[in-house]
Amino acid sequence: MNNFTHLDNKNQPKMVNVGNKKVTKRIAIAKAKIFLGKEIISLFKEDELTTKKGPVFQTAIIAGIQAVKKTSELIPMCHPLIINGIDINIEIMDNENIEILCTVEIDGKTGVEMEALTGASVAALTVYDMCKAISQKMIIKNTRLIKKTGGKSDIK
Repeated sequence: MNNFTHLDNKNQPKMVNVGNKKVTKRIAIAKAKIFLGKEIISLFKEDELTTKKGPVFQTAIIAGIQAVKKTSELIPMCHPLIINGIDINIEIMDNENIEILCTVEIDGKTGVEMEALTGASVAALTVYDMCKAISQKMIIKNTRLIKKTGGKSDIK
């Protein structure tokens, strides 16, 4: 027997059956950091940069929200979920770096870690796309789950 929940006893892929689990409030928070560099950060005015493609942070937030909602279409073993709320916050951390926090909440039988990680990742990719005409020296780094509650193995 293996320890992977997405494999059956013949080591074939399966989607975990969550039918007998209790509905609980589940929250996951993921973080991504992006090195933008001084050249890009210096162009921000009032915590936003508007490029020919539009406002960078606002566009990234919308892309992250869309990504959360489509996670089950992107990650094969994720269950489609009814999301209670998505909050994506992007902040300039210093004169070279920004940080993206993606918080996802549901009342459900399965966690939302993958949704939070997907939201943070796609928001970061969108910032990259919006700023690549200025510089391609950006680095998306340290994308990780920082909090998960409501399941059998919480991370705080």
